[in-house]
Amino acid sequence: MYFDLRLWALTRGFRLRIAFAVLYGILTAAAGIARLVLLGVLLGEILKGERLEDLLMLILGAGGMVLLRAILQYHKEMIAHRTAASIQLSIRELLQHQVIALGPAYFAQQRTGDAMLSIVDGVEQLETFFGQYLPQLFTAILTPIGIFFYLMYLDLPMALIALGFSILTIFAPAAFHRWNKNASIYRREAYGDFAAEFLDAVQGLFTLKSFGQSNAKANVLAEKAHAVFKSTMWVLATNAGSLGVTIAGVAIGAAIMLVVGANRVDSGEMRFEELLIILMLGIELFRPFRELSQLFHQGLNGLSAAHGVFSFLDTNPSVTDNQSDGVEPETTGLSFQDVSFSYPGSRQPALKNFDLEVLPGQTAAIVGESGAGKSSVIRLLLRFFDVNNGSVLISDKPVNSLTRERLSSLLAVVSQDTYLFHGTVAENLRFGNQSASLKDLEKAAELANATEFINRLPNGYQTLIGERGIKLSGGQRQRIAIARALLKDAPVLVLDEALSAVDSENEHVIQAALDRLMKGRTVLVIAHRLSSVKNADQIHVMRTGTVVESGSHDELLNKNGEYARLMAAQEAAESESTNHQLSGIEKKAEVTPVRTSQIDDRVNMEPTDAILRAEGMGWLQTFGVLMGLIRPWWKELSLSFFLGLARFATLIGVGITSGLIVAAVRSGDPRENLVIILLAIAPITAILHWAESWVSHDVAFRLLSEMRISLFRKLDQLAPAYLVRRRTGDLVSMATQDVETVEYFFAHIVAPAFVAVAVPAAVLVTLGIYGWPLAMVAAPFLILTAISPLVARDRVDRLGGRSREKLGEMNSHSVDTVQGLHEVSAYNMGEHRRNEFMRMAQEYVDVRIPFFRELTLQKIYLELITGLGGLAVAIVGAYLVSQGSLDAGLLPLLTIVTMSAFLPISEISTVGRLLADTIGSTRRIYAVQLEPVLVSDGDERDLVDTEINLEDVGFSYDFTDFKALDQVEFSITQGDTVALVGPSGAGKTTAAHLIMRFWDPQSGAVSLGGKDLRNYVLSKLRESLALVAQDTYLFNTSLRENFLIANPSATDDEVTTAVAMAGLSDFIETLPEGLDTVVGERGSQLSGGQRQRVSIGRAFLKDAPILVLDEATSHLDAVNEYAVRTALDKLASGRTTLVIAHRLSTVMTADLIVVMNQGQVVEYGTHEELLERGGLYTRLVSRQLTTARSKG
Repeated sequence: MYFDLRLWALTRGFRLRIAFAVLYGILTAAAGIARLVLLGVLLGEILKGERLEDLLMLILGAGGMVLLRAILQYHKEMIAHRTAASIQLSIRELLQHQVIALGPAYFAQQRTGDAMLSIVDGVEQLETFFGQYLPQLFTAILTPIGIFFYLMYLDLPMALIALGFSILTIFAPAAFHRWNKNASIYRREAYGDFAAEFLDAVQGLFTLKSFGQSNAKANVLAEKAHAVFKSTMWVLATNAGSLGVTIAGVAIGAAIMLVVGANRVDSGEMRFEELLIILMLGIELFRPFRELSQLFHQGLNGLSAAHGVFSFLDTNPSVTDNQSDGVEPETTGLSFQDVSFSYPGSRQPALKNFDLEVLPGQTAAIVGESGAGKSSVIRLLLRFFDVNNGSVLISDKPVNSLTRERLSSLLAVVSQDTYLFHGTVAENLRFGNQSASLKDLEKAAELANATEFINRLPNGYQTLIGERGIKLSGGQRQRIAIARALLKDAPVLVLDEALSAVDSENEHVIQAALDRLMKGRTVLVIAHRLSSVKNADQIHVMRTGTVVESGSHDELLNKNGEYARLMAAQEAAESESTNHQLSGIEKKAEVTPVRTSQIDDRVNMEPTDAILRAEGMGWLQTFGVLMGLIRPWWKELSLSFFLGLARFATLIGVGITSGLIVAAVRSGDPRENLVIILLAIAPITAILHWAESWVSHDVAFRLLSEMRISLFRKLDQLAPAYLVRRRTGDLVSMATQDVETVEYFFAHIVAPAFVAVAVPAAVLVTLGIYGWPLAMVAAPFLILTAISPLVARDRVDRLGGRSREKLGEMNSHSVDTVQGLHEVSAYNMGEHRRNEFMRMAQEYVDVRIPFFRELTLQKIYLELITGLGGLAVAIVGAYLVSQGSLDAGLLPLLTIVTMSAFLPISEISTVGRLLADTIGSTRRIYAVQLEPVLVSDGDERDLVDTEINLEDVGFSYDFTDFKALDQVEFSITQGDTVALVGPSGAGKTTAAHLIMRFWDPQSGAVSLGGKDLRNYVLSKLRESLALVAQDTYLFNTSLRENFLIANPSATDDEVTTAVAMAGLSDFIETLPEGLDTVVGERGSQLSGGQRQRVSIGRAFLKDAPILVLDEATSHLDAVNEYAVRTALDKLASGRTTLVIAHRLSTVMTADLIVVMNQGQVVEYGTHEELLERGGLYTRLVSRQLTTARSKG
């Protein structure tokens, strides 16, 4: 017996409903016992020679009890399921409140995949606890009291034996409680570790594939999955002990009652008719305990899940909400007074004695090298964290005295790590203002220069943009974020590298919009670009968490200090050779707006809501797929079949031996040997039950490990194209919850299904031997029982499948909320996200309750068939006895045998819920496995040279004719550097991705060394390529491991050299664990610039012959950018290099510049040649210069 007081506390407000479920459970047990008592009395009367027609009332009474039990069972089940659903909803709401309360500070230290197991899956595990285990526990405790009083009426010693074994059966398993609990907690940790690693791997698949490390990550996941398997088997081992005690107690208790009862009949202390009642009751007396024991495993899973849930709920937020009188927007100023702050777990302060003041209406800029503490200032202002010392104030009021809602209303933020949520463009824009009309959205989009690309989306503002806005380019995502901030119209504007991912043309337009927005507002700007800070009222230069100098642009230049050094480095980079190369450019190219390039064509992909559907395969096909998986384990499966048969043989043997003992009592024959056999068989039943459970679960959980890794390997083959259409939270849900559900098939259906055919067949043969009419009567009932799982199969499977889909939606929404919590907090959208989740949770309940209703009706159908089948055999047997065709002494025995035949079938039938969930989960998993692999391996392993050619390349993303690339042609000669430039969404990154073979062109060809890329072995191809992407992905492991992804065999010296070349040496020396410091999920412990330098360091470490640099230095400060670019120039020397850049100063020295717009190459040449032509390139350069000079 397992009982948790804290879980019980969560039932407050629902306990009356639980009491009703328990009451119905007790009445159900009473009706079941009454049925068998009446059946025992009926048999006794028949054995005394009473005529069958005189026993009509007993027959009707027994049949009535069968019907009554079914009705009571239905009400018990449905009350329990509805109660559990209500309790789960309340827990889900508590957890959602906690997610928002804990905020970004907590989740910066956590792994999202692990957190999801508590937030979604943990609550789901509690359904069995609240809906079945808890009511059954109380029923099992209270039912023996009623049984005791009834048996006391028959015979006091019998009553005492029944009570004693009841107490033993219910409380003895508690001896295993501590072992079970510890094993379950260990399993929960292993399960959470796998989930976190799987999410990290899936979200980082693009990076893993770039460096050819996805197979190595699959091996790591295999180890994690095997750890889940081992920990699960420990749970099973300890749980099997408690289950064995229960089964043994049930069997031995029933056997001893019969043996003692037989002796008491001999001594005249009991009537024979009372012994028949004891025989008929048999194991039914202990049925509540048997049903409870079947729930021990689920109940234990619920307790281990509760451990994760309570651990999450018990966490105290480091930042708590407070109340305030408010701040008048027109007087809003900002002040940091002697602020010191360190991130949790860090030994180095992010800010130290930091002072800053921004007067109302002023624009203040913060500049400094990457990692100086600039973004930490923003996080403290937004109260993602609280200061360790000092104060952060808005208009002389501490931010920690303001409510979250009030603080959020004062601040509008555009950060460098823009996070967009899965949903439509309009839904993301309304983060800024929930009540905004379509006209408001359009106005904000126009100011952010986003109107044109939004209007070109398939459904305009109603277009789904995917998780993290994956279907948009970096520049497009940034413009959505800016429009979102414009919609908020807050008195304080915070721009944290707001223009880092925007091309020069859009930068000019957006900067003009921001300039208008800044008027009359307090503005805090963090920027690396010179153009973003020159006109600020005050510029504050930071170094190692402290302001080292402040003043206007001119004042700081005159000081010739830190700011002058930063600006000199940037001006040197941006103006290198421009004075003589760009003179007169304004005359050659009129500064006219460049037509915004086409949208990122990923938005035109297959229409989908991104949640995998549980449809497509029929249930027979699903069974075929699952049986195919288990084929390699046929030996273990055969052993499971044998043990299952043996278990039921001993169980039926208990019944047969009991029947023979009763017959011996009636005839006066010796029964000592029968008693010995009975007392020997009873405990063997428990041993065989344990052995069968162990073998079947061992096979099942080994298969689950393989299914999890098979899923990841398939996603590896499909990525990145497939991931654009799917939500990673749903994929994690498949690898955890859906795969876990398939265990039911392997452990509870395959072998039992075989036994469910073999045992009834054997019983029918036995009945045929003693009286064929008995077999003829039993057969229809057995057949009706066997087909019960097929009743309303389509509807049940459809509801079960929809349940899995809804769980996938909740998982995906939770991942989105947790990973986007900075935006949720900054825009005060916690309540909105919570309400969205609770709507999904309610939709899940709305599907789940009809699902449970269908399954409960199936269960009731089974109860009716089983009860009426046993009664029918007894009646026909009575008739045969009256006709002299059957020995009266055999009638109880054959009745017991017939009732035993229903047991294995009933075990299969009662797993209806598990079967439906399994089918739904399998359909979802195999929807992935059946996806065609669009990029397949070639067989060419040798790379002759590194010349790259794109020849008449046409490419559209899935299921659309819209061209991402249209007749694109250019070449990169071995050892040359080619630059791709053009507006956001022009197709530049798409071209790079085709070279990396993430996609293949639909027309034309991409060749390497004169051979089509499709001919190469993918791993060999990617060994020759090193990618530095704009969106750097770091894994939640150490810095060292993140570097080694590029070259796992690299030596410490090689890693150290790569770190130095990326400009990270000084920073790493400040870390408490150096290179072994864990960087957090997606590198959350590092600044944007530091993350990008890790990506650059990877390129140095890989030392590949081909470099692809996609906005490689967009997040770097001027000093580090100049140093890193110099290092990259050295690295590119002699290598074939493709550079994608918005800042045209970074590509002027390229051997060839290819200018793209709307998926086409519009011009190409050297920097000087393109300037002479006065085309798009000239206009882009002119615009960039004009923007820079306008700020001067």
